Amino acid sequence: MHFNDGLAQLAPLSIAIPIVVACVMLSIGQRAPRVVVDTVAVAGATTVVGLDAALFAGSGGRVINWVANWLPGGGHPVGIVLVVDRIGAGVALLAAILMLLALIYSARYFESADAHFQCLMLLFLAGMNGFALTGDLFDMFVFFELMGAAAYALTGFKVEDRSALQGALNFGIVNSLGAYITLMGIGLMYARTSQLGLAQIGANLDHQRPNALIVVAFIFIMTGWLVKAAAVPFHFWLDDAHAAAPTPVCVLFSGVMVELGLYGVLRVYWTSFAGVIPASDMRRAFIVLGAVTALVGSVMCLAQRHLKRLLAFSTIAHMGLFMCAAGTMDASGTTGAAVYVAGHAGAKCALFLLAGMVLNRYGSVDEAALHGKARDARVPATLFAIASLALAGLPPFATGLGKAIGEDALSADGYWFGPVLFVAVSAMTGGAALRAGGRIFLGLGPRPRQTEDSAAEEETPETTQRFGRRSASLVGPIIALIAGCLALGLAPSSIHAIGGGATRLIDHAGYLAETLRHAHPTVAHDPTAIDWTTTGVVLGLVSALLAVGVAATGWYAEAVRRRLRSVLAPFQRGLSGMRALHSGHVGDYVAWLMVGVVVLGALVGLPLR
Repeated sequence: MHFNDGLAQLAPLSIAIPIVVACVMLSIGQRAPRVVVDTVAVAGATTVVGLDAALFAGSGGRVINWVANWLPGGGHPVGIVLVVDRIGAGVALLAAILMLLALIYSARYFESADAHFQCLMLLFLAGMNGFALTGDLFDMFVFFELMGAAAYALTGFKVEDRSALQGALNFGIVNSLGAYITLMGIGLMYARTSQLGLAQIGANLDHQRPNALIVVAFIFIMTGWLVKAAAVPFHFWLDDAHAAAPTPVCVLFSGVMVELGLYGVLRVYWTSFAGVIPASDMRRAFIVLGAVTALVGSVMCLAQRHLKRLLAFSTIAHMGLFMCAAGTMDASGTTGAAVYVAGHAGAKCALFLLAGMVLNRYGSVDEAALHGKARDARVPATLFAIASLALAGLPPFATGLGKAIGEDALSADGYWFGPVLFVAVSAMTGGAALRAGGRIFLGLGPRPRQTEDSAAEEETPETTQRFGRRSASLVGPIIALIAGCLALGLAPSSIHAIGGGATRLIDHAGYLAETLRHAHPTVAHDPTAIDWTTTGVVLGLVSALLAVGVAATGWYAEAVRRRLRSVLAPFQRGLSGMRALHSGHVGDYVAWLMVGVVVLGALVGLPLR
């Protein structure tokens, strides 16, 4: 049987339609005119946006679909279940919206991509949607791999570019290794419970002691998701992938793909392991890893001159903040993380699309080489400044709203350093973006000197398109992203349902009851308020002002370094060490992945109590 039959039927369609459209385009792509290929791809993505929007609007409870009506029976179900709630549907909707905007942007961005680019993008969308909506652990892995395979191919799409191939290989090897470790964890869980459904595993593990097999299985499962989430020390692949991937692909990587890794950890823990692994263990892991990830990402962000790498490290820093907010292990922190993710997607993706426009007009993304060269680009300059301030958490953007909710949740849980961390990281990442924009679009500060360790690698334009009156398909998605980020912050009531979604995400017993016993929802619909507070507004303004200060310091960094040489020397040595760790060698990254598995084991539950 299906719960809410009309909505339930939409869930598999949102996964199947992009796959079918991709197959159709692949069969006609070589013969059809480019405009037909783009139109079909955009139409497919638009359809998925509509389906996901309907799921989000209608999933006040949980929408459950046992595919082909294979219902659970006798404790050993063979069917595949899709379980849609507000957070899962919201993540799927975010992926679909970003995909639609990326495809619109790509319509003029690539002159000749046949249909291969659009096919890969739609398969990527199918993988992300499936990962967000499935209620089966093995299917999460399957969709994770579909998402990954498409992402690897898209990263190395410019096959003639050696750096693109290296970035794709680093991305593919590290993420595939993480996925195989996750598969081992799934195998251990299947051996222990004879189940693959998230709800069935949860019911089997409830009220058991966290023995070694259960904890190790969970750590292994978490590993693959945290690699995708680019949590330190699993993060090394991310900047290489962003530097190599076409700009529209970076929108999906930073806007939703890495966030899906965090979603996967939360979904698996709250549904399957919350009854056996204490929330205090998860809180410790999330807060520690989140704080370290935020600090490493923000420091490395400040140290970049390569614009796409700068934005990639900013994504790592913000992932750390999302982890800290979700690490409160309550509805308030989870709500803050969800709102922050939505706002971050708007600001960060707009910055990536602007970076693509800069690359294609001026042939570089090195902010030093571009010093003052884009003074004629007034509209992109304005949009870049607005998006950078939004990234810094300036009210009333949704980034500032999510930041404020996360800060309040951490403070309420006794983590006094939470607001300090959020303000500092927001100021550093937003300030780094403002610094780059000021140099590129306004020529602020003296031209930075060329140094061996900071020079950006050579870049080639991804298209011959230029700014001009006919660039609406390029500028339009950027304006839409910034406007969306602003609209969500100005009208927090419009996303009020996320509070109820966060409550349902962490409702372990309710998920099991609705999925396995067809029970009706019992939790409060929307107990977590989403609104601005005086403290949140003040801290948002502080982080934005500090971001301007960080940018100004960057414009005149040479003079600052000369005057404070002795004071800054230890920091310079530390930064050089961090640069050395990001070596670009995949063997180093694999070694760090193994270190990360050990760290997870220490944080989550070993030694066992």
